[in-house]
Amino acid sequence: MEKLRRLVNEIAYTQDHAKLTPLQLSLTPLLSFASYIYGVALYLRRSLHRFGLFSNHRLPVPVISVGNLTWGGNGKTPMVEFIARFVADSGISPLILTRGYAGGDEVRMLQRHLFGRPVKIGVGANRAATAASFFEKYGYTDPCCRKFSERTCIGRKLGSHMNSDEIGVIVLDDGMQHWSLWRDLDILMVNGLMPWGNCQLLPLGPLREPLTALKKADAAVIHNADLVSDQNLKNIELEMQEIKNSLPIFFTRMAPSYLFEVGNFNSKIPLTTVSNAVVLCVSAIGSADAFVLGLGKLGAYYVDRLDYSDHHVFQAEDIETIRKRLEELEGKFGSKPIVVITEKDYDRDPEILKHLEPSKVLVLCSELQFLTRTGCSEDGFKSLLKRISGIEMIR
Repeated sequence: MEKLRRLVNEIAYTQDHAKLTPLQLSLTPLLSFASYIYGVALYLRRSLHRFGLFSNHRLPVPVISVGNLTWGGNGKTPMVEFIARFVADSGISPLILTRGYAGGDEVRMLQRHLFGRPVKIGVGANRAATAASFFEKYGYTDPCCRKFSERTCIGRKLGSHMNSDEIGVIVLDDGMQHWSLWRDLDILMVNGLMPWGNCQLLPLGPLREPLTALKKADAAVIHNADLVSDQNLKNIELEMQEIKNSLPIFFTRMAPSYLFEVGNFNSKIPLTTVSNAVVLCVSAIGSADAFVLGLGKLGAYYVDRLDYSDHHVFQAEDIETIRKRLEELEGKFGSKPIVVITEKDYDRDPEILKHLEPSKVLVLCSELQFLTRTGCSEDGFKSLLKRISGIEMIR
């Protein structure tokens, strides 16, 4: 199954069919048919929502959605964390609503990073029902009182100050295609390294909706912008602005901060540890290229990689594959390589990675940072959040 996923992923991100293998070319007609069926189903679902046959729930607090148009690697989880941290530090208790894919690696990472802040995380496919259960348990307060829409504040808990337990903002993780929930702000995340792939719908391509869905976004963020040339960034900007000219576009990157050892996430190891070292990057994330390129910038002597599909759960055979690659690298360079993984891979199953001992296995910790470009900055993005979440009204 892992090999098939890899083959399909390569097809989705290869624009020139001449570069595909005979096996991949043989899969293309089947994927094309499946993509057509997916497109029809998408159109029917969208039509049912448009004509009101499917309900559109409005929650009693502002909803900020973070989503994308392609699968994986767009920086959704770091952005969700950034927004939740900013809202919480501004005196409002946010609730993150997420599906919790593949064993909840992203949920566990968010829980670690946001520990100690008044942030709640609700997991479930039915986001409206999950939100309702949290409202019933903790209550809610909307400081905006529908300044930003005609929604009424039925059942709103009144008070002269914000209660840290009462929910004031919803952060909707992976919300672009969750049409059954009304949102006040739609943020679209785009992977600058490979924005649209071959521009085809799933499963032939990486698109979960046609590019025209950009019109729904209130703001876009080009992620991994530090790893993309200025010209390519400009091309992505122009492509999006052709669809929605008024779309504000921001730029972010993942900035490495420190490393920690598997089995001891409280340890903080300096990034210089990988300088001049032979490094094996092992990852099962949406954009392994960004991870590997980032490691290369830290001054490693040599960087090798083992990539798995997004959310892949490491098995005993994977550990053996990693061991063999480490032996090959040690034989080639005469020194013991360091295995570096992402936090997401660590949180998926930290125990199995201990089986790589005595090899050194380190986890790279990074944080989302905004880059200033064409007048768009972190301050501008925060101002957008303030207007929507009601932070300006409680200060």
